[in-house]
Amino acid sequence: MEASVATEQLKNSTTPGDVGGNRRAWLVLALVCACQFMVILDSAIVNVALPAVRDDLGFSNTGLAWVVNGYLLTFAGFMLLGGRAADLFGPRRLLNCGLVVFSVSSLVGGLATTPEVLVGARVAQGIGAAMMAPATLAVINTVFTEPGARAKAFGAWASSGGIGGLAGALVGGALTTSLSWRWVFLINVPIGALLITVAVMSLTAAARNGERESLDIVGALTGTVGLAALVFGVMHIADYGWTSGLVVGPALAGVLLLVVFLGVESRTANPMVPLRLFKIRGIAVGNAMLFLFGGIAIGMWYFTSLFLQNVLGFSALEAGLGQTPAAVGFMLVARYASAWLPRFGVRPLVLAGSACFVAGFGWLSLASAGSGYAASVLGPTLLISAGIGLTFPTFMAASTADAPEGDAGIVGGLAGTGNQVGGAFFLAVLATAAGATTDRADEGTSEVDALAAGYEVVFLMAAGLAVAIGLLSLLVPRKERA
Repeated sequence: MEASVATEQLKNSTTPGDVGGNRRAWLVLALVCACQFMVILDSAIVNVALPAVRDDLGFSNTGLAWVVNGYLLTFAGFMLLGGRAADLFGPRRLLNCGLVVFSVSSLVGGLATTPEVLVGARVAQGIGAAMMAPATLAVINTVFTEPGARAKAFGAWASSGGIGGLAGALVGGALTTSLSWRWVFLINVPIGALLITVAVMSLTAAARNGERESLDIVGALTGTVGLAALVFGVMHIADYGWTSGLVVGPALAGVLLLVVFLGVESRTANPMVPLRLFKIRGIAVGNAMLFLFGGIAIGMWYFTSLFLQNVLGFSALEAGLGQTPAAVGFMLVARYASAWLPRFGVRPLVLAGSACFVAGFGWLSLASAGSGYAASVLGPTLLISAGIGLTFPTFMAASTADAPEGDAGIVGGLAGTGNQVGGAFFLAVLATAAGATTDRADEGTSEVDALAAGYEVVFLMAAGLAVAIGLLSLLVPRKERA
């Protein structure tokens, strides 16, 4: 099988047991981290440029949202397909294709003169990211096979995503202010070209050895369209409500297509997502925890930013700077957690991280309009960020460590999809809960206090998700060492 040969060649091109002992291994690690950085950076960098984009291209408010949503929709919807493609055609080939799609669509977006062209470019960028993300996970799992080396690689990979999220608002603001919003997209072009060169240098091409498995076309169509439709519906809940036709129609169609998808996968000889993977406890439990973790991440980064701006009166830049210590804390803890994972295993790190979440969100829920930043926001967010550093690389390692040979790509795609869909779903749930609480509280209190009451509910619900994650971690065998 070509995928098996690709795996062996990737392994042979590095020294799997020692990340630091081989120059090419360092190059591979730098490559996957840079790709993850670019994918997450592009999720955040555009937000600060949206007002300039609207004024220059004449977007409506509804249309402007699709500059963000177009990327997120295809990123989540196509990740499973990207994961299986990495298995069938080799991680190197898919990573390079993803980089080309991402870079070319960034060029088109940076040169766009109409709203339609920019939104189309963002949709294509999401497809490129959906090819890159599972390919990077497949590379980590096939190259770094020794548990300690793999844990360090996942720690670095997770930290690079944190750096991308942190840098997004700052880099986007600097480029938009000093040059133009167009450079938010154009900056990806030289970076993409450099990464393609590094990929060609560091990853060995897959060689053909026998007949390649065919792509499950029916499964690919029903799974991809079903996921995209479901995410499309969920993304509109906060704006239109749970009973809106724009929510119910796409979400119901997505669920029905996913039911068909499961039926197809159970009967196909070469399925896009082999259902046998869910019989592997680490993969099943890891993906469930990643889905719930999507709500933790939304509660931390999205709603804490809103609290700082809407309740404490911070500007957007001040809110970004206010979250910087937590982002740095996450990156530092993730680095140490990668060394602890082979020694202690998955369960202790997840339980410790869940305890940080419960304590941090519980503390954050006490904040009000009269609270100070240092005592009421900085302290709890540092605690929550420590939990993220302990758990996120652990989740990714746990959900991909037991991938059978030839399935590393689709296992990575499952992990990424679970996290993305979880984030979209819990954003809708938490935003709805916050809005309903704010509306009830608004009758007898000030607007700021009403908003604070809504965020209090969000933070308490996030603490509840942390408890659920901790309970799920008990299903991971004690001997599990990702």
